[in-house]
Amino acid sequence: MIGAISGDIIGSVHEGAAPQPKGFPLFVPGSRFTDDTVLTVAVASAVMAGTDYADSLRKWGRRYPRAGYGGWFYRWLFEADAPAYNSFGNGSAMRVAAIGWAFDDLDAVLREAARSAEVTHDHPEGIKGAQAVAAAVWAGRTGQSKDRIAASLWERFGYDCDLDWNTLQSRGGFDMTCQGTVPAAAAAFLQSTDFEDAVRRSVSLGGDADTLACIAGAMAEAYYGCVPDSIQAEVMARLDPALRAEVVAFAQRYGVPIAERNHSGNAPS
Repeated sequence: MIGAISGDIIGSVHEGAAPQPKGFPLFVPGSRFTDDTVLTVAVASAVMAGTDYADSLRKWGRRYPRAGYGGWFYRWLFEADAPAYNSFGNGSAMRVAAIGWAFDDLDAVLREAARSAEVTHDHPEGIKGAQAVAAAVWAGRTGQSKDRIAASLWERFGYDCDLDWNTLQSRGGFDMTCQGTVPAAAAAFLQSTDFEDAVRRSVSLGGDADTLACIAGAMAEAYYGCVPDSIQAEVMARLDPALRAEVVAFAQRYGVPIAERNHSGNAPS
């Protein structure tokens, strides 16, 4: 989950950018959390408390009304009894990382990922995108190989993640669908050498860079075992106390590696 938030914050200043080389600064003064972080925490909070996903999404989303939500979600957020709106946007996939950590059985992961998605994104592609990301996180943290993760994404979800990097970069554009975002983010993770490389690759694709990096970061954290301490420190310093407390509580309950010195969120020296 910290990996997802790291990707969001690192990618936040590159949203809408053209494809670029990987050598950009990871953090700049404008690096900040967006709706990807807020809703990732909302799902984690619902898992911990055993509460309804819709209630938690509204609770956290309304707390940060200017985090950068899409138009349909924003309307849903502030209407108490609004139904799901048949979306296959990537919002269901970017917020689901916590479920891959919290449940030990793949069937439970898939079931909960669907439940977290369908309160807003009840289109089959919206549900599938959430399930694919949660399943990849679960697979990474349970020791499965990249080849096995890639095969599962293809066999179970129809996502072809064996994508040539130059071809991916040449696409450019701003694809906000699950079926456009999840395979590209997964390819960034699958072709990476470590956590930082996964995030750099995903951001370098341009377009919806924060969400690409959020999803790739979630997968990479689970597979590589942790987010590097230096990145954790920068990320935790950019969260407010409420978000930070929820992240720390989730990490401690479900065994997500987090450095003790990063619990307070003090800016790194």
